[in-house]
Amino acid sequence: MLDDWLALTLDGDTGPHQGELAGGRYRTLAPGVLELTPTRPAPQARSVVISAGIHGNETAPIELVGELLAALEAGTVTLGAPLLVILGNLPAIRACTRFVETNLNRLFRRDLATDGDEPERARQLMQLVDDFYARHPAHPLHLDMHTAIRDSRYPRFAVVPFTEHQPTSHWSALAAADMQAVLLQHQHSWTFSHYSRHYHSAEAYTLELGKVRPFGANDLDALDGMRHWLTCLAAGRAPDAGDVEALRFFQVAVELMRDHPSFRLTFAEDVANFTEFAPGTRLSEDDTGGGFVVGTEPLAVVFPNARVELHARAALLVRPCAAPGDD
Repeated sequence: MLDDWLALTLDGDTGPHQGELAGGRYRTLAPGVLELTPTRPAPQARSVVISAGIHGNETAPIELVGELLAALEAGTVTLGAPLLVILGNLPAIRACTRFVETNLNRLFRRDLATDGDEPERARQLMQLVDDFYARHPAHPLHLDMHTAIRDSRYPRFAVVPFTEHQPTSHWSALAAADMQAVLLQHQHSWTFSHYSRHYHSAEAYTLELGKVRPFGANDLDALDGMRHWLTCLAAGRAPDAGDVEALRFFQVAVELMRDHPSFRLTFAEDVANFTEFAPGTRLSEDDTGGGFVVGTEPLAVVFPNARVELHARAALLVRPCAAPGDD
């Protein structure tokens, strides 16, 4: 059944399921949420949250989750670590849309007061993560896997959420997973990975794994490094050490916000993530005379989207930086 869980879930099967697999057992905790518990955790096991489908049209991570579960079902991977596997926005996944009413990946904060299906799902997922880390507190890690709307100079990159207390980050594991760049956030952003990092001091990343494509159209061979990392984590093994020198590091300098209905970005819609703009370049404007002009140092743009909800982030502007320390 584990091999079919993903398809059954997307077909609307929300019933409870549980069973045995090589090295442990599994059980469903809620629609789209599966906990796997090893009989005997491996010495290097971590408590790992693996989430995908927080945006419903980002399908490559969902396919990677399906591959991992199939390997565990077949016994080609033996469970050696506790895993919480999450498919985030089920209605949006079924509809092949980014979200239904509002962006789920801006709702992961404990003082959330908004009503609606996606806010309720955020509250449910936060509670399930809280409970999982309470049961399995050892070396918490959260990999929230996404794909980007547009092309990128670095198709595979990790976003490190901001928090005042900085958990250890293992850049060599990201390099071994074939990530190409790392983006360091500068302030709270209330994404799902930020939730685990901020509230649970977990090592946590938002992982961008290429471009949005429909089911069946993803090049999963390009994600072989990510596939290997997931396999190691499920088995409770330490991942290979990659070449940190191959990673490019960036720090967020500015957030562009859509604070007026007339807000617009002044560059082409197909500009790739990490495209750099020279000093003096105007990047946004609106009918009130507002806008942003690059200052004395070049800035690169990441996640530009002028069609976000009002008062939401429309782009990040970033600059290169040195790699922070790695334990």
